[in-house]
Amino acid sequence: MSEEIKEEQSFEEKVEKAKELLEKLANPDITLSSSVEIYKNGMKELDDAQKLLETSKLQFKELSEK
Repeated sequence: MSEEIKEEQSFEEKVEKAKELLEKLANPDITLSSSVEIYKNGMKELDDAQKLLETSKLQFKELSEK
């Protein structure tokens, strides 16, 4: 159970980090190279969050089938 809670927190943390990065991208004074780097980091956070979500879905499905 504690592992599931940890994954949920990690998911939420990753989504929150992606939101923070999105806010940085909204800054009109950001340079092109900075925005590309921030975009890459944001996409990685979202990808990691998606993987955690898929893992949680599989675990839930396995538990539901028992």
